[in-house]
Parts: sequence; C-alpha cells; structure tokens
Amino acid sequence: MELTSIYYVLIFLISCFGFYISGELIVKSLIRIAKALGWKEFVVSFLIMSLVGSLPNLFIGITSALYKMPQLSFGDVIGGNVVDLTLSVALAAIFSKNGIPAKSKTIQQTILFTLFSVALPVVLAWDGLLSRLDGIILVLVYACYLIWLFSSKERFVKICDENDNQKKKLALSFISLFKVVLALVIFIIASNGIVSAANYFAITLNVPLIMIGIFIVGLGNCFPEIFFAISSARKGNDWMILGDLIGCSVVPATLVLGIVAIIYPINLIGCMKSLEVARLFLLISLAFFFWFAKNDQLISKKEAALLLTVYILFITAEIFVR
Repeated sequence: MELTSIYYVLIFLISCFGFYISGELIVKSLIRIAKALGWKEFVVSFLIMSLVGSLPNLFIGITSALYKMPQLSFGDVIGGNVVDLTLSVALAAIFSKNGIPAKSKTIQQTILFTLFSVALPVVLAWDGLLSRLDGIILVLVYACYLIWLFSSKERFVKICDENDNQKKKLALSFISLFKVVLALVIFIIASNGIVSAANYFAITLNVPLIMIGIFIVGLGNCFPEIFFAISSARKGNDWMILGDLIGCSVVPATLVLGIVAIIYPINLIGCMKSLEVARLFLLISLAFFFWFAKNDQLISKKEAALLLTVYILFITAEIFVR
C-alpha cells in the first residue's frame, strides 16, 4: 500500500510539472503571435496567460467527465478560484512595490463580469446539479464576454512591447506550432495522471472526490498563476497580474465547467455538504476582491494581508469544519 501511495504521489507531482513545462511552451509561442498582432497588454494577459493557465483545468475537466467523475472538475474550479482571488492576488501585491493597480477602464469593467461569472456556476448548481443546459449557459456567457472584449478596437489594439519588432512569420513559424502541439500532448498525458491520482487519493483517504479537487488539484493547478503573478510583480509588470488572475478565474468558471457539464452533467447532490465551506469562502473572496479593486482601484499590501487571512481561514475551516 505504501509503495502504491508513493507511486500515485509521484504521478501527481510529475503531472503537475508536465503542466508547468507545457504551459511555458505555449505561452512563449502565443505571446509572439500577440505581439505580432499588436494586442493590448490586458488582452495578452487575459486571453493568452489565462487561457494557457486554464488548460490544466480544461484537460482535467474533460478527462474527469469522460471517466464519469466530473465532481473532481467542479471542486478543482471552486478551490482554484478561491486560491486565485486570495492567495495569488495577496502574494503578487506583497511582492510588488506599490501594490497592484486596477485603474484600467477595461479592468474596471471586467471586474463586475468576474463577480458575475465566478458566482454563476455556484448559483446554477444550487439545486445539486450542473446540467447540460447549465453548461450551455456558462459557455455562452464566456462567448458573450469575448464578443464584448473585441467589440471595441481600443480595448485590444495596442502594441504590447514597442521595442519588440518580432515579425509575424517568426510568430507563426513551424517551430512555434510544433511546440504548441507538443504542449497539448503533454497536457493530455498529465491530465490523465492527475485524474488517476485524485481518484486513488479519494478512495484511500475516504474523502469525497470533490474535496480532492478543492484541496489538492485546485491548489496544484494554481501554481502557474501564482508563479506568474509573483514574477510579474517583482519585474514591475503589475499591469499583467490582474488580467491573468481575472482570466484564470473566469475561464474555468464559465468555459471549462460549461464544457464539462455538456459532456457529462455534474451531480453534486451527494457532496453538497462538502461544498458548503468552499462556496461560502468563494463568495467572501469575490466580495473582498471586488471591494478592494473598486474602492481605491489599487490592491495594497494591507489589503493583501487581509486576503491572505481569508485564504488561511478557508483552509482551516475546510480541515476542521467536518
């Protein structure tokens, strides 16, 4: 039994590392394309960084749905969103010089949509089921946001780096395309490893699969966002942080859960009690994040300390409130 446990722990860790490596490959290739097209910074961070950051959620979600255990995906998304809105934002603000600015008009308009979209799957699943119809609604919500985002040219047409003269032919080169395909293959292999390990942990530890998603998978999938947020803050690229974290909250809550529910409806009736704490803290996290970003349009170090406290309370409550 011990050897088996070690085996699945290694599978989980190797799979997480595979997500990180493949994410790096895709990011570098897609950023070249974005720069060649002259996209605005927020769109680069929201669309590219957040979509790549959400690929682990997507592949784990699709794999779990195919294995008929989509509860893992739901727990992954809920737990991951709590991490992104508290721990990730807090660490980025702590490592930044003057906090994380949120004065951009696009960011201010997007924050309200974030509040709505992240809370939407929780509301739709209040009856214990995220049906195929709910899934379609979630996908349409994400599609509507993309349409709005690109409806105004000023929101996205701005050179990301004026000193970067990368040519389109370099961005769209065969090498870049090969890296993207290779990364997607790694994602597929790694997602199967994560789902297999999560199922083993749930059976061995005798805990609901959704709790494995909230605790282990959700946190593990947020490591790329945390790393990117801290790295951006230390380099002074504060404008990229909120775009990435907002996107990494919106994409899984709408597009990912929508696709998963369409493939296989997410039945949560047997694990609603396990979701109580996570749902409560997700709403608290949203409220604090919305207030801080809207109030003075800056997430300061003091506010970061409060968000960090919320995350610590969330972990404590999940462990002891059983």
